[in-house]
Parts: sequence; C-alpha cells; structure tokens
Amino acid sequence: MTKHEEILKYIENYEVGCKISVRMIANKLNVSEGTAYRAIKDAESNGIVSTIPRVGTVRIVKIDKKSAEALTYKEVANIVGGTILGGREGLSKHLNKFIIGAMTVDAMKKYISPGNLLIVGNREEAFKLALENGCAVLITGGFGCSNNIKGLANTKKLPIISSSYDTFTIATMINKAISERLIKKDIILVGDIMNPDPVYLYSADTIKAYRELTVKTKYDKFPVLDDRNRVVGIISSKDIGESVKDHEQIGKVMTKNPVTVGKNTSAAYASHIMVWDGLELIPVVENKRLVGVIGRTDIMKALESMSKQTHLSKTFDDMIIKSFQCGYFDDGIILKGKIVPEMYSSTGSVSSSILMMLMSIACTSALKHKNHNIFPDSFVVYSIKPIPLESEISIKATVIGSGKNFAKVDADIYGSDGSLYLKGMMSVKIMKCK
Repeated sequence: MTKHEEILKYIENYEVGCKISVRMIANKLNVSEGTAYRAIKDAESNGIVSTIPRVGTVRIVKIDKKSAEALTYKEVANIVGGTILGGREGLSKHLNKFIIGAMTVDAMKKYISPGNLLIVGNREEAFKLALENGCAVLITGGFGCSNNIKGLANTKKLPIISSSYDTFTIATMINKAISERLIKKDIILVGDIMNPDPVYLYSADTIKAYRELTVKTKYDKFPVLDDRNRVVGIISSKDIGESVKDHEQIGKVMTKNPVTVGKNTSAAYASHIMVWDGLELIPVVENKRLVGVIGRTDIMKALESMSKQTHLSKTFDDMIIKSFQCGYFDDGIILKGKIVPEMYSSTGSVSSSILMMLMSIACTSALKHKNHNIFPDSFVVYSIKPIPLESEISIKATVIGSGKNFAKVDADIYGSDGSLYLKGMMSVKIMKCK
C-alpha cells in the first residue's frame, strides 16, 4: 500500500465531524506535508472531507448517489449568496425540506422538524423556535440576528444563514438547484452497473492459467494486473495464437496500456469508447487499482433500462419536445408541432440550434425505435429558407441505410403547406453485442 493510499484509508476511518489538517496527518502517519496535502485534496474530490471557511477541513459523510437531490446547508448558502451568522459546524448536514415561515410562530410549530430549513424574515422568536427544534434558519432580506441566536446556533450546530434575496427568489433558486440534482441523479454511472468482483490474471501467470480460466468461466477476456495489483493490460483469445506455448508468461503477449474508466464515469461515455475503439471489456480502476469491469452487455442493458425509465426531472430537450406529437412509420418517425416562443432567438427569428436539436432528436428516435443503441458520428444540415414564427411544422426522419455497425438517417423540416425549410443527414455508429 502506498503512502497516498494509507492516508486515504486513515481519513475514511476518521470520525465524521472531526477536523483534519495537513500537519496533523503528516505527524500522525510520518509523511511529508506535501503528500498529506495531495491526499486530503483527493479525499475532498471523493466527497469524504469538506473545507469550511473559518472552520477548516472536516470529515463528512459521503453523499450517496441515490440521495443526490438532498442539498447540504453549505450548498444552500452558496446558492443564495448567503452569509453564515452561526452554526458553521453544521454546514455539511443535509436538509430534508425547506419551510417558508409566512405564518404566526404558534402555527409554525407543527411544520418545524429536525433536518428542515426555515426561510423567514426578521423574526427572532421564529429563529429560536426553529433552532430549538433542530431546524436550520435562512433569513431573507439581508437581516441579521442577535448574539443569543448566534450562540444557540453554535450550540445546536445548526447553520443560521442570511441572504439579501427575498423569499420568492430564494425558494425559486433552491428549487432550481434540486431540479438540477435530479437530472444528475438520472445519469447512470459506471459504478452503478459494473461487475465489482471481476476475474483477473497477473502478468507473471502463464498462458496455461489463462486457458484454464477460460474453460472455467466461459469468458475469453480478462484484465491483467502487476505485482502491485495495478491494471497493466488485457488478455484475450486474439492475443494468443497457436504458436504461443502454455509456459509463456501473459505479460509478453497481452495488450498493454488498456483503456480504463473510473466508477464516476458516465455509462454513455464508456459505451462511446467501446464503440469507437471496438472494445468488449473495460477495466474500472480507482487509484490505478482494479475495482471492477464493464462489458458491452452491461452497457446495453443500462441504456435500455434508462430509455424505458420515467424521469422525475425535465431536461431542456424534454421542455422543447413536449409541444410536438410523434408518429412512426416503417422506416422512420414524424414529429408535428408548432413553433413556440421558447424557440425564438434574440433576433426574433426561429433559433437554428433549436431546429437542429429537433432534427437530431427525430433522427435518434427513428433508430431507437428499431432497438438500436446509437452514437452520432456526423450531422449535416442545409437551410433552404427561414421558418415563419408561430407556424406549424413537421419533422420527418427516415432511415435510408443501415449496416452492422452504422446507419444513415435523412431528416427534413416541412411547413403545413409542404414547403421544405431544412434538410439534413445524420450518420451514426450502432452498438451491438458481438
């Protein structure tokens, strides 16, 4: 185990809420301050420590992707441009929901509960009620609070934040942040679908060991590790010809410097690499050590389940396409709808980028209707004439050619009178299990 890994392990086992410093780590583990600093920064990027102004670096609970929509008080303070008046030690805590205190203090009591955030104006009695019941406070209008309230916040380790924005603006900003979190939550990562218990070989193993493992597992591709358990290659049946003897070492015939991905890499990116580089298996690494593998079958199952999943959040594509009706025919798809104000550019004309996005959606939908997992290669669009505002349009996408690993789709935008406005063609690569 390297010194860097030893420090990370020490930090992971450290008590949540306790402070961590470069000097403390260096003295405790007998390492240089530079090594300790790099490890702490790595731990911060991994989400197990957080640097809080005027407090220092603190061990925190790593956020699980499944609860990614839950904001911390520190993030709320950054979103609303807030000033921390007290309770800094509680900034890393997650809030369950926020409450707008537009009512009397007596009426507030039934809504206030631990882990919530009370958004309220300059009302000291409301601050005290919230903090005594385990609820953090966000003061609107840029108001402050008394020293007694600050002391109570510090004692309870619950943040009290002041923001110059009004209540409506703050609620809108927090809602937007939660919506963005939900979109990120919908993204499938490699760590969600990888095989965490992969079969592997060492570079010093013999070809005989590979052949025995192939018979045992029915697989023909394995990651290869060195004596420090770092990924150094991939061995497959393509690397072993008839002339290769059983006693030869795997390190001499394996494919060196393989493509690897991390657990936080998106499945879409990993699938793109597989298609473009013609890969069947990609090792998943963390600090160069093997933590799993991902194959084409894993990727395709994930992408298919993602396309069938109902999403709670709405992306920009969803908001634009909602005004169009979809119809399929043998070789493609037709989208029919009206040019809405959201599609206008700053000059008052229909945005060309929006139109190309609609054509792209039509092309990819036509291929996905044929159960293809595709990745755009090129997209060419020709503008014939401008589209009048608030006009009815039809976007027709037709698959004009399809092979084993590629396809071409023709896309046209017509007016209600049959006039041709835009014409385009998309070339894509198709991902299939080999």
